[in-house]
Amino acid sequence: MTEQSDVSEPETEYAFEVENLHKVFVGRSPVHALVDVNLQLKKGSFTCIVGPSGCGKSTLLRVLGGLEARTSGDLTVSLPTSNVPSSAFVFQEHGVFPWFTVLENVAFGERMAGVGKSQREGNAREWIRRAGLAGFEDVYPEQLSGGMRQRIAIARAFATGSPALLMDEPLGALDAQTRTLMQEQLVELWEQERKTVVLVTHSIEEALLLGDEIVMMSARPARVKEVISVPFGRPRGLDIEKDPRFTEMKTAIWESMRDEVQASMGARS
Repeated sequence: MTEQSDVSEPETEYAFEVENLHKVFVGRSPVHALVDVNLQLKKGSFTCIVGPSGCGKSTLLRVLGGLEARTSGDLTVSLPTSNVPSSAFVFQEHGVFPWFTVLENVAFGERMAGVGKSQREGNAREWIRRAGLAGFEDVYPEQLSGGMRQRIAIARAFATGSPALLMDEPLGALDAQTRTLMQEQLVELWEQERKTVVLVTHSIEEALLLGDEIVMMSARPARVKEVISVPFGRPRGLDIEKDPRFTEMKTAIWESMRDEVQASMGARS
């Protein structure tokens, strides 16, 4: 296996470069999750990954973030190095600590990185404010709605200072109204910070609203079927849904993905 490189020299425009990546889960019978995946993700970009359920989207995200070892192939990570992890994760299940207050949750990443209490709490308070949670610093997660708990997780990811955010269906468990508001807020925060974001989603509409590029994965074993450039400018809001190109792209992406979804369902039957 080729070792992962975190070295940023020589300077490159890409945060993540994947070449001929394979991932096989070994058990009673091997499961080929990713096969010959090739991908380049630019620094400061917002990339959305779509594909059939169970195709390997989350596995790819975990490989990018170092939570899962690849079986073969090359992965080059070219992100600024510091005392914080190069990537921060946000999962569908918000993953906040119920025994910590909102302030303690948001400050947790910097606490683990050894940042002093005064500095990390000051930074956490700023991100709590930016996430629309001011006034809830001393509240415990169980007292908050699902949407507010997910805002805690997103604020914590930004507050770590990690140059990349890897998000696995972070808004998937929310009701439609809350999800819409969170999409708008996530776009606003990202546009202010321009971190490298990779977000897994099942929603084509969400991918078009949030992403600079959409990576479409095939049915398992997953390959990159297509990389689609999103033409809408920034700042970007829900008004893009009125653009005829939005409907055209949504339809075209679904038509391209339909075969993969059917293949995925057939493989399970």
